[in-house]
Amino acid sequence: MSELTERILLYIEQHGDVDTLDLVPIFGEDHQKIIGGVKSIESTSAELINTTPATRKTWELTEEGRQILANGSHEATVFNAVPEAGISQADLMKISPNAKVGFSKAMSNGWILMDKSGGAPVIKRKVADIVDTVKTHLEAIASGKSDVVPDNVKNEYKKRKILVESVTKSFVLSKGPEFSTSLKKLETDLTVEMLASGIWKDLKFKPYNFDALGVPPERGQLHPLMKVRSEFRQIFLEMGFSEMPTNNFVESCFWNFDALFVPQQHPARDQQDTFFVSHPQLSNKFPVALLDAVKKSHESGTDGSIGYRYDWKLEEAQKNVLRTHTTGDSARMLYKIAHQAGGFKPIKYFSIDKVFRNETLDATHLAEFHQVEGVVADYGITLGDLIGTFNAFFNKLGITELEYKPTFNPYTEPSMEIFCFHPGLQRWIEVGNSGVFRPEMLRPLGVPEGVNVIAWGLSLERPTMIKYGLNNIRDLIGPKVDLKMVQEGPLCRMNR
Repeated sequence: MSELTERILLYIEQHGDVDTLDLVPIFGEDHQKIIGGVKSIESTSAELINTTPATRKTWELTEEGRQILANGSHEATVFNAVPEAGISQADLMKISPNAKVGFSKAMSNGWILMDKSGGAPVIKRKVADIVDTVKTHLEAIASGKSDVVPDNVKNEYKKRKILVESVTKSFVLSKGPEFSTSLKKLETDLTVEMLASGIWKDLKFKPYNFDALGVPPERGQLHPLMKVRSEFRQIFLEMGFSEMPTNNFVESCFWNFDALFVPQQHPARDQQDTFFVSHPQLSNKFPVALLDAVKKSHESGTDGSIGYRYDWKLEEAQKNVLRTHTTGDSARMLYKIAHQAGGFKPIKYFSIDKVFRNETLDATHLAEFHQVEGVVADYGITLGDLIGTFNAFFNKLGITELEYKPTFNPYTEPSMEIFCFHPGLQRWIEVGNSGVFRPEMLRPLGVPEGVNVIAWGLSLERPTMIKYGLNNIRDLIGPKVDLKMVQEGPLCRMNR
């Protein structure tokens, strides 16, 4: 590159102003390489040369134009195919793929005519000889003499797609205020040695670009899911809830199902829905009194219930699974509070943690996701309190379009599903399940009569999709997540 820059400077010294396009045949170099040499000169010193942007228009033949250059125009081809005696129009159309265009042009030029005197139309010559002006024009353009062809004719050929206009950008180079045929490296740093010796007075320094962007500082980024998780947590704390521990991904079937009054033959306990753990395969850490109470509740019921009327098996309860929900932690907390010193006291707990289900992956389902668990225990609370809690919670989050639908859960009665409207998907999507815990679940845990417990399990991912306008859950979490989306995400949202 240094040799090319010196050649450019030497040429300007000897010949004056020059267009970079004119240097291409002189130097035998690609135009982009010459532009690179000019940029190199400018980066060394902006005062060495002056550059003025310029454009140059050229005309080039298309593939169809090159065929005309070799074989003649379409109209000339049609004329030459017409014999002295004439030819039918149908036969004439078969001589060339462009015969239709050639026929139209030959007719408008007055070269041929259509004779209908004999019945069937016959195409005959109207003149004895022709001059193929189109081919002549293209020959001139191909040889670099496009100026001899009128502009209106070139535009007509452009419409016929036998010519194309090419615009090339270049620079006109001229001497600058500090022109020199040699490049001197500009200093970029002012050192202590330069100041001490005084040589800085004779040196030239590269000008600082104060408009240049600095290197962005490295920083950590919060995933949108974690931002909404923090927002959920803050809302619960503002509403007077306390956070309960959920640091156990592996759970026994006893706490995950049996303590929640889920029968041992329930489909949710199949391998199609639940991930079972092979090591350790079984768990043995259960309160004996609770074990007997849960068994009795399943087999014969409690508090007026008849139960499920089957033989409850400890072997099924001992199996370990990747927890399918954090409701087992709610049951554990209720058992702990019911047996605390001083008797039962009203509580409000929440948790946000991972759960695992053997789901088929799609736009709204993952096999690993977060559950937002909530439980409120007090005397006399009802389903209306549950709905009011949801309305307050989602309004704080900025989501106002809610719907509730009755459903069935083994451990809640009544039960309901919560739906939010997703503007991107243009449909309602389920974001959680909820209800009032059944007496068959509460009495074995030791919760006294008269105490009602409302509970819910919400999705963290689906409300986040709504807040961030994502239509596919795999764009939010998983191996297909765009890290740029995470890095460029706003620190906060101002839509509440």
